[in-house]
This record gives sequence, structure tokens and C-alpha cells, in this order.
Amino acid sequence: MAQQATPVRRARLGRPIGPEPTAVSGAVLLLPGGDEVSHRKPATLLATSYLRTLGRRLARAGREEGLVTHVVHYRFRGWNGSDANHRSDALWAADEVVRRYGDVPVCLAGVDMGGRAALQAGGHEAVNSVLAMAPWLPEEDMAASPEPVKQLGGRRVMIVHGTNDERTDPELSFRLAARAKKANREVCRFEVHSDRHGLQQHRDEVLALAEDFIMGVLFGRAFSRPVEDAFAAPPPLGLRMPLASGFGKSLRR
Repeated sequence: MAQQATPVRRARLGRPIGPEPTAVSGAVLLLPGGDEVSHRKPATLLATSYLRTLGRRLARAGREEGLVTHVVHYRFRGWNGSDANHRSDALWAADEVVRRYGDVPVCLAGVDMGGRAALQAGGHEAVNSVLAMAPWLPEEDMAASPEPVKQLGGRRVMIVHGTNDERTDPELSFRLAARAKKANREVCRFEVHSDRHGLQQHRDEVLALAEDFIMGVLFGRAFSRPVEDAFAAPPPLGLRMPLASGFGKSLRR
């Protein structure tokens, strides 16, 4: 009996979070975390819970502007070395946004391994901004090429990292931000003091910061003063900007 071929696994976009606008004028692609090496199917609900919370917040904030928000469902749980499966899936998702909605600006927003995917896929022509939260980055190796940053030119980039992150080294995201800032002034980085990898201790502040950034880069809303200051400050100040407790409760614009 002939052996059946293994079906090809494909990435896909989740259903729009919240009511889908009749006219889409901007899109956010939410990129979950994952594993360094794994060809297993992603654990969807667990991997996307934090991003779904952000997605619901964005759906409310961007309803009038025509914002659509999708979670990207990867083919595999792992990055898988040079295959860089999460990056490939993020690039596919940006293509899919263009196919569905036309020429609209796209923000890639990722956590953990999804943060790395967002940074590496940021050069897609439809992407105008990248938000990387607690991004997983490889340890620097003098024998290997450094993590790329050239693709981020012309994009607005924000990195958010907890100072007590036990899974992904915040110093690595600082170094990447410093290299990116040399080629692109529109890079900033916030440090969430005492928070760990899940960014749960100051979750409300992190979500408010993400909303402030995304609504600004996609629709031109005025940034809050801390975000303005972070972009304007020279390194290292704008790359070690502390996220104040209570951020988002009374923003000064």
C-alpha cells in the first residue's frame, strides 16, 4: 500500500480580533513566542494569550481609524536555526495583509521569539513599524554574523524588556537597539524595572505603552511625552528609558 504524503503545514492569520472594520486603513500582526528548535505544531492558546489581550485593546482603540488586528499562527513551534521559520511566517503574513486589504501600513508586534521575527521581518515593504516585547535574541558569537538591523531603516522601532527577564537577556536587546539606532534615529527601547519575561507585573503599563506606540505609528496620533522623549534622546538614554509605574493612566500629550 502506497504511503500517503505528509500534508504541507501552512501559516495562517487568525480571525480579526474584535469587529472587522468595513474599510481597513492599518493592520497589526501579532507574533507569538516559540521555541528555539521544534517542528511541533504551536500551542496556540497558551502562546497567544498575552497578545490577544493586546489585540482586544487595540481593536477598541483603533475602531474608528479602521484598524484590523490578527494573530499569526506559525507552521512550527520553533525558529529552527537557519530556516528561521517564524521570520518566514511573519513575511508571509505581511504579504497576506497586502493581498486582503491593499496598501495599508502594517505594524509587526511580537513577544519572545515573535519579537525576533518582528525585527527580522521588519524590512517588508508594507511594514512601517516594529514592536518587540522581551525579544528572544541569540547570544552574540564573534564567529557568526550579528543579528541584522539594516532592514529596520525607515521604520519606527520600539523594544520593551523587563530588567529581571530570566529567559531572554535584556542586555542583548539593548545592544541590538544601539546598533539599529546608529542607522535609524527612529528606534527607542523601554526598560520595565523588576519585571520578568512575561511582563505581567506591569502588564497594564506595557499594554498602554504598546497602544500609544501603535496608534501613533499607524494613524499619526500624538505620542505620549515619554515615547516622544525616548525617540528624541540620544543613546543610551533613549534605549534605557524606564517605563514609569502607572503609565497610561494620565498621559501627557
